[in-house]
Amino acid sequence: MPIRLKKLIGAVLLVLLVILYALVATIIAVGQLAESGPLVHLAFFLFSGILWILPAMGIIKWLILEPRPRKIKP
Repeated sequence: MPIRLKKLIGAVLLVLLVILYALVATIIAVGQLAESGPLVHLAFFLFSGILWILPAMGIIKWLILEPRPRKIKP
């Protein structure tokens, strides 16, 4: 896969991840934390604000992987 295409796919995946993750975290927060105190809100948003890094790291690791060398037939 050409490196430019791989970077484009990675950038689109990262943007989609952030958008979807923010939507899901907001839906959970609105549905579950409506009557909770400020410390629960702080803990939830601190945890959910850090948790998105795990899937993003997977995408970034995929982006920096070197392509496998092609085998040349004799």
